[in-house]
Amino acid sequence: MAKHIGIVGCSAEGAALCYQTICKEGSEFMGKHTHPEVSMHTYPLSKYMEHIYKEKWKGVVKLMQSSAKKLKSAGADFLISPDNTIHQVFDDVKKKSPLPWLHIAREVAREAGNRGFRKSAILGTRYLMTGPVYKEAYKKMGLKTMIPAKSVRDRINRIIFEELVYGKIKVESSKYLYTQIRILAEKGCDSVVLGCTELPLIILPEASPLPVLDSTRILARAALRYALKD
Repeated sequence: MAKHIGIVGCSAEGAALCYQTICKEGSEFMGKHTHPEVSMHTYPLSKYMEHIYKEKWKGVVKLMQSSAKKLKSAGADFLISPDNTIHQVFDDVKKKSPLPWLHIAREVAREAGNRGFRKSAILGTRYLMTGPVYKEAYKKMGLKTMIPAKSVRDRINRIIFEELVYGKIKVESSKYLYTQIRILAEKGCDSVVLGCTELPLIILPEASPLPVLDSTRILARAALRYALKD
């Protein structure tokens, strides 16, 4: 019997993509129209951002722990969060979690290693790109990361929070992101991590100058494997 997956959501578009991936790809493992049980709890993104803007991360911990308790009550057996930025407090959340978790960046780093990549460009919110989440996960795997220059990070952050979290896809933003990926490739990166769960909406693998590591779908697939593990 498959384990019940609990999704701690943060932003709607990323959480929806993760949920859809689990449901759509579950049938590949379990049969037609079949997937593990899935429950999701999501506080409004504004509640997270009022803490993140001030970099008061204890507030983020409390929100994630609260969602975890609600999901345990709903019957979940383990937890994932399809939001890279809030993984900055993952270890603090896990200490008092009522359920086990999968870590999005560790799953991506494992995938990068399995595919033979050595140095990934990291794209995401400014908090994610300059934070420890991917740097630490990649270091444990003996891999390297690179982030764009500050002016680029600032624009990517605006694209995410002013466009992508609302499901807005603009051609000029898409072109800008592909240009920055090309620049990172010229600097020695062999892959690009879509480290914001909305970025797969605007960066497509077939158009990217670098091979794509889609953190949203990598996490969803890892959750499926874990749910079906004896």
